Amino acid sequence: MPLHMQFGADDLLRCRFAISPLCQTHEAVRTLRRTERHGYHLPWLRRVREALAGLDLSELWLLMPGRGYTPDFLGPPPEVPYAPFEDELARLRATDPAAARRELALSLECTPGAAGSARGRAMLDDPARAVQRLGDVTEAAWRALVAPDWPRLRALLEADIAYRSRQLAEGGLERLFADLRPALRWTDGTLTIRNSVVPAQTQDLDGRGVLLMPSVFVWPDVISGFAPPWQPTVIYPARGVGGLWREPDAVTADALVRLLGAGRAAILSGLEEPASTTALAARHRLAPSSVSAHLAVLRAAGLLSSRRQGHQVLYERTPLGMALVGGG
Repeated sequence: MPLHMQFGADDLLRCRFAISPLCQTHEAVRTLRRTERHGYHLPWLRRVREALAGLDLSELWLLMPGRGYTPDFLGPPPEVPYAPFEDELARLRATDPAAARRELALSLECTPGAAGSARGRAMLDDPARAVQRLGDVTEAAWRALVAPDWPRLRALLEADIAYRSRQLAEGGLERLFADLRPALRWTDGTLTIRNSVVPAQTQDLDGRGVLLMPSVFVWPDVISGFAPPWQPTVIYPARGVGGLWREPDAVTADALVRLLGAGRAAILSGLEEPASTTALAARHRLAPSSVSAHLAVLRAAGLLSSRRQGHQVLYERTPLGMALVGGG
């Protein structure tokens, strides 16, 4: 059902990006039960299989209906661009019990029989305890499902934001949202989200702007909603998810290895999105000093370019670098 977000002049000035490890954790939990998303994540699913054996996610799954409302307090829109998981978890645990009960009741109503089940009644009878229990389960899910791969996931999310930021700078919101079609449509100051899980409605942003969050696990959906007091948020699929879990040796052609050496070939082949030295070191399991040396050689050969993005330097393939990888 479509959700129409109506922008005013102030809203145009208050669009921002953020990365949320808490959001990624809950989307990872959803992905476990959504088999249509498994194609992109099979290597990850195989790797976490053992950790799942000792993980009880039933309380979270009860609040994650296939088509319906999940409590906003479980993953509130981040207040800063890059909040650590621990800070987001503390914010979840600090949820007001009365507000939590309202959202729990609304979510449980989306699943027949959930509110009357033993677990549903326990949540509604003692929302303060429910909040703490949900915090505990979320923390366990983070440690088992997301934390081991967080450097790789964050690198991909940062690269997506860098790309979207360039689009915004070059062509404004129209250019930014055009690349997210057909799920989003921007017309005359209104953003329409076609596959939102909330009922059809029109939401006046009222000067609050929109928070844009890329997600590794949300594909193929675009998710929105977040009723007041939460900031309106759009969670969309990050670019490059198709190659996220491929190890370097799986994508590096033999010819390219012979030409450049294994380390430089892996870095060049894996740069499907701009990335920093630190992110590349984590992705390829190399020392930052080794990655820096490889990047210098590739840049000097005209295969990479670099640009500063905030506090870090991002590297990306030049047309020559793209042609070389494609030819390999």
